[in-house]
Order: sequence, then C-alpha cells, then structure tokens
Amino acid sequence: MLNIDKVEKVYLACGCTDLRKSIDGLVMIVQNQFKLDPFEKALFVFCNKQMDKLKILHFDEGFWLYYHRLEANRFKWPITTEDAMKVNVEELRWLLKGYEVRTNSKFKSIKPSNYY
Repeated sequence: MLNIDKVEKVYLACGCTDLRKSIDGLVMIVQNQFKLDPFEKALFVFCNKQMDKLKILHFDEGFWLYYHRLEANRFKWPITTEDAMKVNVEELRWLLKGYEVRTNSKFKSIKPSNYY
C-alpha cells in the first residue's frame, strides 16, 4: 500500500507520459530528462495522454510501481511544461481526489461582469 506520509518530495512529470513504460523506462526519464535521483525518498508521478491513468515510481529498499486508473473522470494534470514540477504531499492528495494543482490552467478564466 502506498504510504505517502514517509515521503519527503513529490515530483509530477508535466505533460503526458507513455505508460507502457515499466520501472526501468520511468527511471530513465527521471535520470535523463529531469536530471533527478530516482533513489531519493520521493514519489515520481506520471500521467497518460487521456489523463485517466497514473503511475507512481517510488524507491524504498527496491523500486515500487503504483498504478491508479479512474473509471469516469480525468485527473487535472499540469500540462504546461515537459519538466518535473515539485509539489508537496498534500497537493498530491488533492490531485488524486480530482482537484487541480497546475499553475497555468488550460481553461480560460472567467472574468466577472459589471452587470448585476
């Protein structure tokens, strides 16, 4: 079971990732693309193009690979860059519950009108 209380950092891989990759493929993304250490006490979270599946890579005396799939909804996934975005554990909980953590939304903001 995923215990995120003992995790120090959480990195979201912004944009979409080919989730056919297994542990070794995701480790290569963490090392080569993000220039991060996959052995640190962190979670590396990846999302597919349809934004309905997640894979979480975690090292704890060996690599763990968690898989989470939504049946009816989509994750509010950050899509603005191809970098790893550092978030805290609480923001990961929000994301898993369906809340948005991205800084720049792909949706236009609603401007209040002056009409009452």
